[in-house]
Amino acid sequence: MSKHYATIKLRKEKPTAWITLDRPDKLNAINATMLQELSEVLDNTEKDNNIRCVIITGEGEKAFSTGADITQLHKLTQETAAEFSRKGQQVFSQVEALSKPVLAAINGYALGGGLELALACDFRIASDHAKLGFPEMKLGIIPGWGGTQRLAWTVGVAEAKRLIMVGDRVKAEEALKMGLVDKVVPHEELKAEAEALAQRLCEYQPEALKHAKRAINAVTQSLLKSGLKNETDLFALLFSKRETKEKIESFLSQRETKKRDTVESG
Repeated sequence: MSKHYATIKLRKEKPTAWITLDRPDKLNAINATMLQELSEVLDNTEKDNNIRCVIITGEGEKAFSTGADITQLHKLTQETAAEFSRKGQQVFSQVEALSKPVLAAINGYALGGGLELALACDFRIASDHAKLGFPEMKLGIIPGWGGTQRLAWTVGVAEAKRLIMVGDRVKAEEALKMGLVDKVVPHEELKAEAEALAQRLCEYQPEALKHAKRAINAVTQSLLKSGLKNETDLFALLFSKRETKEKIESFLSQRETKKRDTVESG
């Protein structure tokens, strides 16, 4: 009997495993529980010899994931922010290091930590509804789960600065042009397209795929290790600033006001 997870769905359709981020009411925002469960699910699929490819997607029609749960960010100190950063980096590095190909099927918003998760995958297929970006600057922080590193390697330093420092949010077609995603398909065809690529990958010899992935990843690994540490230090440092707390509190307050106004108008 398969284990039940609170924030993730795991479905195995041999030889492919589907990992679905399952907090649709929160636009699949990533909290500490989801990070821990994602780590467990990755271990599960790594050990399962019947699984040869993994697809990660988000539950619902709106979002792959809108990133870290801001209600948890609100509680962080400099010390706990460093722990939160390291945990996310560790889990996303698990994705990157998995011996099997990992595809991100981006079914909607992929923002902040959600985009960081997608960047850790080997392939990214986006729905034409998808929007991608890093809104952290609005909260007075930076990406802390590898985004500063993997984004620069994926799209180049100039585009990484635009997405992170300016905070531009890009639609799927622009993301395709800059190399942030590999393919864009109509929303209703996303799962079928991801499955087709997974099936194609599963036709190859698993050992060959594993070693190809390991060899390619080695290009960035030595720099990535030091880059991730630096990212954690800077991410945590910002949580020692009063301005950061104020920005996060303001965001949460505005969100609650919008919810209340929506309920009252309804």
